[in-house]
Amino acid sequence: MSGPIIPVRTGLHIDGAWGAASDGATIEVLDPSSEEVITTVASASIDDGLAAVEAADRALPAWAATAPRQRAEILRRAFELMKERAEGLAKLITQENGKALKDARGEVAYAAEFFRWYSEEAVRNISEISTNPGGTNRILVLQQPVGVSILVTPWNFPAAMATRKIAPALAAGCTVILKPASETPLTALAIGELLEEAGVPKGVVNVIPSHRSSRVVSAIVNDPRVRKLSFTGSTKVGSVLLREAANTIVNCSMELGGNAPFIVFDDADLDEAVAGAMVAKMRNGGEACTAANRFYVQDGIANTFTQRLAQAMRALRVGPGLEAGTDLGPLINKSAQNNMVALVKDATAKGAKLMIGGRCPDGPGFFFPPTILTDVTDDAEVMNDEIFGPIAPIQRFSTTDEVIAKANNTPYGLISYIFTRDLAKGLGVAESIESGMIGLNRGIVSDPAAPFGGVKQSGVGREGAHDGMLEIREKKYIAVAW
Repeated sequence: MSGPIIPVRTGLHIDGAWGAASDGATIEVLDPSSEEVITTVASASIDDGLAAVEAADRALPAWAATAPRQRAEILRRAFELMKERAEGLAKLITQENGKALKDARGEVAYAAEFFRWYSEEAVRNISEISTNPGGTNRILVLQQPVGVSILVTPWNFPAAMATRKIAPALAAGCTVILKPASETPLTALAIGELLEEAGVPKGVVNVIPSHRSSRVVSAIVNDPRVRKLSFTGSTKVGSVLLREAANTIVNCSMELGGNAPFIVFDDADLDEAVAGAMVAKMRNGGEACTAANRFYVQDGIANTFTQRLAQAMRALRVGPGLEAGTDLGPLINKSAQNNMVALVKDATAKGAKLMIGGRCPDGPGFFFPPTILTDVTDDAEVMNDEIFGPIAPIQRFSTTDEVIAKANNTPYGLISYIFTRDLAKGLGVAESIESGMIGLNRGIVSDPAAPFGGVKQSGVGREGAHDGMLEIREKKYIAVAW
């Protein structure tokens, strides 16, 4: 084992203490670049998960009663600590996730901003008061913390998905159990330790990696003391968790899968469109729910755009994420690599042309090259499934109505991208497309100050902005006369 690139506690973090799983179980954490074991971490059992619930429930009254300013100062300190340790955290993310170091640095900067944003939002717990229409009483509406919350995060952004959930929960006065992905537990454990140092009281933040995720999360969600479930991951797993949450009517926020269309009109600025495509498709190696999934390019610009995109993608350097100059690191695991191969095979069997990439390189590591497929048919899996990798399938279109219909022909609706110089047309198309977010002449939209989330099978609720605070609070109405 090579060991974590920075010191990281590898036990469960429950009630302010670090320790082994109750049954001694562990998880091997792999480096996707070499396929070597980095270290092992404790793997929580159901008993450990329920112990974390007990700790969070016990800590809830005092934390909910803590002055908003005090909660804000702790979050601000967490932001400062994360900025001070940014380089080490970025290297840790790259080591266990595989992404290029420059992408990991961007993630840490983005993740830290959630602590800063919600340190400012913590003091804005604004209630409402009005007089009822009959004049007999006042209507007083309070915002109160929802309670003990289970936060389930994915491997693709192990820092940002954790802070995007933890920060509003702490700001609102909730206590949490963080269950990170078993592929990337080290970053979550490092953040748990950082929050402890920032002054978070014991029991308020509990971190429990587990390779028995479904059983542990099910037990936690079905505990009547748990009142919130926030999940980021696949639609398939999200659907299962929603059914679990129905047993005790748990408040749910779901950020699920996507199938983002990237639309380029003839009048688009070609330089902006190619640059936006490179960010939307290749940031994080395409392993992002916001990644451009389907490219629709209007007839008049299709050849030029495709050639320019191929030129830019060919120029990317593929290699271990920690090596200087790497633009594209490995995929997260062998299963992801095999899925890329299968998607290319399916598309070409159905008539698509392989323009660049498409074949795994020799040697260790879960690498897959930047890949472009042209003349892709509507029934190809790559046009209907979330790719989660560096494959760009391209189709041509003729009319605006045609491309809107194609963009909406999916059960998903997380994000869409539109490139055109005509602002009126761009805004009109944006209104017609069924997705929770739109990048209009932009290849990236994520921002702690903006509401992040989708429609249809892409999710329920919003994270970020003030909306993120509302998701973790409940309204209480008091009828009062004076």
